[in-house]
Amino acid sequence: MTDRFRIAAAQLNPTVGALGDNVAKAVEAWKVAKAEKADLLVLPEMFIGGYQLFDLVKKPAFHRACVAAVEDLAAQTADGGPQVLIGSPLFEDGALFNAVFLLEDGGIKTVFRKHELPNYGVFDEKRLFTSAPPRGPISVNGVRIGVPICEDAWFPD
Repeated sequence: MTDRFRIAAAQLNPTVGALGDNVAKAVEAWKVAKAEKADLLVLPEMFIGGYQLFDLVKKPAFHRACVAAVEDLAAQTADGGPQVLIGSPLFEDGALFNAVFLLEDGGIKTVFRKHELPNYGVFDEKRLFTSAPPRGPISVNGVRIGVPICEDAWFPD
């Protein structure tokens, strides 16, 4: 167990649909986090595709391109810097999820899928995404962390 764990939070403004630009913003934030000796860089929900995606997220080519962009980011951040948590849509097993990817050593270490999907005001997530079971914490550099995605943190599950 470590006696220090540094988290860099990058509250940036991604552009909807501009995957390459969003990856470039994430890489720049990662470089700053690396220079600051962070253990983990945390980027916002749905950062890769931008937020709100509305029906764009239902296009198979778009959610495939989002995962490819996450894989590209993983490859660009492979040289020993902080691990990265970044949001992106994920389609798997016939379901579309609002997900967060944990990147480490040039690849995807694990994926978290959102459980609590808002459906009020501008939010239409119950129509767009599948709810996933709540997930417990994981270990990052010897520290156990939980990864709630937005409203997942607001409810006891």
